[in-house]
Amino acid sequence: MPYPLAIFDLDGTLADSFPWFLRTINDVADRFGFRRVKDEDIEKLRHASSREILSHLEVPLWKLPAIARHARRLKAEAASEISLFAGVEAMLQTLADNRVQLALVTSDSEANAREKLGDAAALFSHFDCSASLFGKPAKFRRVIGRAGEPSKVISIGDEVRDIEAARNVGIACGAVCWGYAAPAALRALGPDFLFHQMKDILNICLGQDWPEKPTCQLPLT
Repeated sequence: MPYPLAIFDLDGTLADSFPWFLRTINDVADRFGFRRVKDEDIEKLRHASSREILSHLEVPLWKLPAIARHARRLKAEAASEISLFAGVEAMLQTLADNRVQLALVTSDSEANAREKLGDAAALFSHFDCSASLFGKPAKFRRVIGRAGEPSKVISIGDEVRDIEAARNVGIACGAVCWGYAAPAALRALGPDFLFHQMKDILNICLGQDWPEKPTCQLPLT
């Protein structure tokens, strides 16, 4: 079943920003007064939901907007340190060549997103950026409306909250295994698809006519 509209997350899905996050998070913690992330905490947090992570780190909800603004500034300064995952540009180009509309919904700013995407930014028809931690459902709805409300839409992300946002809106969701959340944590929520390689995204978004065989068990139900 092909999808005429694919809504992508950025960090952890298209951009390999997790190493930068690990280098940066404790400086942010010190600045805003929440718990530092210890090395032994990392794998546990990769299995946690967004709310569980906030609880573990003792981050007050009222501080989230200021933390997000600060993180965007830091990302802008570190743009040269954050690259796209191998195969992203080719995957996006193939989708665009096959008339799949591409949209980006991210917590990062549009300027940062375009910087990270480079030439691939021109392949995207829709940007809806600076999403709050739990603000993706509204942005998904807005993108779908701008795209002409296609009947089949898939959201592709790397975190538990990406799956939850897609379920909230009633669209298909695919989860990549190379991002922030552990694959087991994603699998536990039962996404429609679990992607292990870039070409798995092509297999699903382009439907049964795409000639390459999926490399993972799809769909997950």
